[in-house]
Amino acid sequence: MLLEKIKKYSSEFEEEIAFKERFIELITHNSNCYSRESLAGHITASAFIFDKNRRKVLLIHHKKLDKWLQPGGHCDGDKDVFSVAKKEVWEETGLKDCISDGEIFDLDIHIIPERKGIPEHEHFDVRFLFFADSNFPLIQNHETIDLKWIDISNISEYSEEKSILRMLEKILNSEY
Repeated sequence: MLLEKIKKYSSEFEEEIAFKERFIELITHNSNCYSRESLAGHITASAFIFDKNRRKVLLIHHKKLDKWLQPGGHCDGDKDVFSVAKKEVWEETGLKDCISDGEIFDLDIHIIPERKGIPEHEHFDVRFLFFADSNFPLIQNHETIDLKWIDISNISEYSEEKSILRMLEKILNSEY
């Protein structure tokens, strides 16, 4: 169950400690938190995908947000967030043979701007670490402008997102 996993999750990053408390509050007090209809905020799932040599990260250029981000998406009622993350990887990249321990790698809360009558709201994103073969052919879907393996030394050319840089720091300074 996600609530127990989040309670056990620890981080050295102050923002994640604050996010953790907000996740617990949302899940405890909002039974609809896995649905995008919950405009008080809702749970999403994503995957930070590294190549097996830890030199490249796979990012998608998200069409609606016009940003380079990790693959991910809405849970749409599914409480198995790891399963949602795996499904999003396959749908957004074509990768099927990714390796992950299924443990929470990162927590993030970010604002999604108003779009097509849907008010601004927050995504409570549960992130998982995956590893994949960067030689496997990628398949782009309709939600993306582009997708590519990016050398970690060039990440700043694609993203200055604080959460992307935090996840990169985690993988480079750990034994994941």
